[in-house]
Amino acid sequence: MFYRTCLQTSAALASISLLAGCGLLSDDASGGKKKIVVGTTSEPTTLDPAAAWDGSWELYRNVFQTLLSFPTGSTTPEPDAAKSCRFTDAGNRVYQCELREGLKFSNGEKLDAVAVKHSLDRIIAINDRGGPRGLLNSLHRIEADGERTVRFLLRSADATFPFVLATPAMSLVPPKKYPADKLRTDGGLTGSGPYVLDSYTKGRKAELKKNGTYRGFAERRNDAVTIRYFPDSGSMVKALHDKQLDVTYRGLGAADVVELRQGTRNDGLRLVETVGADIRYLVFNSKDPQARKPAVRRAIAQLVDRGKLVTAVYRSTAEPLYSMIPKGIAGHSTEFFDVYGEPSVTKARRILRDAGIDERVDLDLWYTTDRYGSATKAEFAELERQLEASGLFDVVVRGKPEREFQRGFRSGSYPVFGRGWFPDFPDPDNFIAPFVGENNVIATPYESPEITEELLPASRRESDRGAVTRDFERAQEIIAKDVRLLPLWQGKLYLAVKEEIGGGERALDPQTVMQLWELYRKASW
Repeated sequence: MFYRTCLQTSAALASISLLAGCGLLSDDASGGKKKIVVGTTSEPTTLDPAAAWDGSWELYRNVFQTLLSFPTGSTTPEPDAAKSCRFTDAGNRVYQCELREGLKFSNGEKLDAVAVKHSLDRIIAINDRGGPRGLLNSLHRIEADGERTVRFLLRSADATFPFVLATPAMSLVPPKKYPADKLRTDGGLTGSGPYVLDSYTKGRKAELKKNGTYRGFAERRNDAVTIRYFPDSGSMVKALHDKQLDVTYRGLGAADVVELRQGTRNDGLRLVETVGADIRYLVFNSKDPQARKPAVRRAIAQLVDRGKLVTAVYRSTAEPLYSMIPKGIAGHSTEFFDVYGEPSVTKARRILRDAGIDERVDLDLWYTTDRYGSATKAEFAELERQLEASGLFDVVVRGKPEREFQRGFRSGSYPVFGRGWFPDFPDPDNFIAPFVGENNVIATPYESPEITEELLPASRRESDRGAVTRDFERAQEIIAKDVRLLPLWQGKLYLAVKEEIGGGERALDPQTVMQLWELYRKASW
């Protein structure tokens, strides 16, 4: 019996037609063999799943399989490479999966229990700093029992473990192509998912074609997809209006969304909007001479005006966020507003002076220039404006491309930096656990024994995920006091889709990862 959550997420999608007098068309046929071209500003940082805990998952979901996955419209993990999975004990510590028969990787290797064990064991063995090792903290060991039975023995109760197995982080890979103790370095990718990666040109495009040996839940409505990667929103939107793209996914700026929503250009496009669970936040490096001071962090929390930020920069295509857990997820609160209230220079000055800080604080803010869209630059300019207008801070904003940016924050070089979080799975655990402890996604250790040793273990013993609200409210009280993390805003995700393309409303799973197999060309216009 699968683990089922009573958590209800805001997964409904609203489609907005931007062509006056133009009705939606029939969804009955795939309409020809022409490749569908998808544009995005979110390029994979690596092709090896053992090294990626980021937007690389957007490619992985389409070329790799996982034991469980999220079929369209589902917020509960359901079988993919597995035929069935269940906890075999009452304490949520032994999880067992039976594989489908006859599974193969695209290179002909058998996808069996040994391959599953190899795929997850190497994540732990390699322990890449940018990889998803942190998602497997509860895993003690894996047992392969025959060809089709895989057993996961957990260190402690973890009712979220099925959700972890459903993430693209747990992509299954063939042992002959992926070493057990190091990353694959030949630039290739081999999986068993709905598509095969036919070719990949870094910084430009990925060519996907239907995998003829795939056996899983996805019902593919097209034969091939081209993903084009763009360095910024402007170049992607230009390609969209030049009719070089059928769909855009991640990267539309606020101005682009407003223009598309208003229909000021009659380009045969419509906008698909999803109420997302992605968030943006600041990270404070506790080893930095300034950011390590609690008073500095709390003063910044007291000054940041989220309302002005989302209005001035994002034109209300995002909304202020006062906790790490966004609206629509159980356990959401407004703890940062409850503690700090409205932005106040007077209160911020008092916080600093009570800590003996009377001079303006010099601070560098860092952001990635090519990960979250071109509006990120304007966002950090607005943060700089707000902090300097207080007279309490001298701020310098610096940006680097994502690859260089990641090296910088992982090495502890940045005092304060901005990151975004797209959920691994729709559970409050996934908005707290990845950010605390020694091995966390921000590569900046955040020790909080009450969260890691009490609150998270208690919540993971509870199968009814709607009953863990108090644990996560308390976790957010701790985070608001520490201000090692400062939530800024919660976003929405928009797709621009040609009218001739169907499936856009079904193409986003609960992790807001695009399922390319849902896209198709309509048979008639």
